[in-house]
Parts: sequence; structure tokens; C-alpha cells
Amino acid sequence: MHKRWVKIEGLGKYLPRLPVTSREMDARLGVAEGWVKKTTDVDTRYFVQGETSSFMGAEAAWEALRVAGLTFADIDCLICTSAVGEQPLPSSAVLIQKAMGQEKSGIPAYDINATCLGFMAGLDTMSYLVDAGRYRRVLLVSSEIPSAGLNWRHKESAALFGDGAAAAVISRSEDTGAPERSAILASAIRTYSEGLHYSQIRGGGTRMHPREHSAETEECFLFEMDGHGIFRMASKLLPDFVDELLRQADCSMKELKLVIPHQGSAMAMRLICKKLGISSEQLMYITPNHGNTVSASLPMGLYEAVRQGRLKRGDKFMLLGTAAGLSLGGMVLEY
Repeated sequence: MHKRWVKIEGLGKYLPRLPVTSREMDARLGVAEGWVKKTTDVDTRYFVQGETSSFMGAEAAWEALRVAGLTFADIDCLICTSAVGEQPLPSSAVLIQKAMGQEKSGIPAYDINATCLGFMAGLDTMSYLVDAGRYRRVLLVSSEIPSAGLNWRHKESAALFGDGAAAAVISRSEDTGAPERSAILASAIRTYSEGLHYSQIRGGGTRMHPREHSAETEECFLFEMDGHGIFRMASKLLPDFVDELLRQADCSMKELKLVIPHQGSAMAMRLICKKLGISSEQLMYITPNHGNTVSASLPMGLYEAVRQGRLKRGDKFMLLGTAAGLSLGGMVLEY
């Protein structure tokens, strides 16, 4: 696989104003006290309180630019990698550009959607354009409000999700001759559509248009997830998938400083980590104070890894996750 000389220059994150504790979720779901914490391992997640998806994305984007020491004028392209948009048209990236006050900039803005793997898919796709010189710098933004579409009768999934946004600025890494030059060593995404029914929102598109919304069809417009089905399928497929990814990257699991997974089910994560040989020291685990933030989950984990000093320039790490589809995704990078 072609090594791509791409650097993550800056990262940003935004969490909504309203923290929601596991005790508050117990009450909201009508379950015994302690059930949410035991089932999901989420102590606190955040729900929007008036914030829009584009507002959150803009806040995360501005932080990523500040960290990188850049202005919006330094950006050549804005990509939104969210799973669910603020509205069907135009693309969410357009709304984020406007929320940033850059509606006259002319900077191209469009979406890449791979649900929970959206950030990885966006990074993978745009890295080729950055490496080839088509763009100097690209701003990737994931902003999610899953709380808007939760089915509160599906207690296990409703208890897990949180809102929030994260962003990253990528550019071509400079060839300084140093061994820690930033790069993407390997990446892969595989989709097995036999698992598409495990995670979906059936209503809202052309097959079941919003004009057909009624009390009888309401649940079709809400999020559906079979967590056990996803885990069963993913646990069979991930070991060979990860082995092949590591072979492409020409490294072993032990050589990785960190593995940053999509923050899905806590129990599933522990079992899969054991199966894949990921040690507790390698795991970047932010589920307890974020919940599952859909496509923002991976860049939030990356943001926290850098902020906490667990990931430094030159370190090898892996992004890994599953998404609706059912899709598997992985990427090995030198930060």
C-alpha cells in the first residue's frame, strides 16, 4: 500500500452544555438505579441544549485551527464526516462553513458519510489528495446529535449515546529526514451488507419520505440498533481484518503505542480487545465520560490521546471501529 505523507496538524473538540449522568439516564429510562452504568459503563454523556450540529462542528473546527496556528484562509477544503446531517440538503459541510462565518470564502465544502467510520473514511480519502498536492490543508469535521433520534424504548442503545463534535486539520508532512515523519502506513474499510439491519434509520429518505410520518410509522424514523448482532458479526471478522491491516503496515500490535477504537459497547470493546491482543495500556478508552458519539467518537479519542500526552509525534497508533453497514475500518498511522 502507498504510504501517505500526511500530518494531523491540529485537533479540536466540542461537548454540549448539558451533562447527563448515568443516574439521570436511569430515571429517564425508568430502570433501576445503577442499570445504565452497569450496562454501558457511561458515567456522563452530553446532550445539546439549543446547540445545532453546525454550531458544534464550527466550535470544534475553530479549536483545531487554533491548535495548528492557522486561520480559515489556510484551509483548501472543508469535509464533514458526520453520520446524520442537520438537514438533508445542502450538505452538512456547507452549514458548518456558514456557522464559521465563512460563507463568502468559496472554499469547497462537502460530506463523506460512512456513519461511525466517517472520520476515518474522510481522513483516508482526503489523505490521497493532500499527499498528491491537490490540497495543502483539509479541515475534517464530525458533529453528531444522536440524542435527537434515540428510541427511548430501546433502553440499551438509548443509554449509550452522547452528542458532540470533533475536528482535525491535515496537511502534507514535511520530509525533514527525521524518523518520526508523520504518515498513514495502512488503511482498510470493508463492508458486509448482510449486517445492514443491525444498525439503521429506515425513515427519512426516498423509500419512506418524511411526509409519510405518522404515529404508526414513528419508530421507522428513530435509530434502531441490535448491539448483540453487531458484536457477533464483528467478533468473527475483526481478527483476520486486523491481522491483514498490521501486515500492510509492516508492524505488530505490540509496536503500537495506542489503539483508538470507536467508543461503542463497553462490554464488546473489552471482549474484542482481548481477542485482538490489545493491552489495557494501549487502549484509549473515553466511553465513561463521552458515551458513543457516532462519527465524532474516533477523533474525540484521538483528541484526548494527544491532550493527555498519551500520543506524541512519531508514535505509531491505530484507529479501529465498526459502523452501520456492517462495516469494519482500521488505519495505522505515525502521529
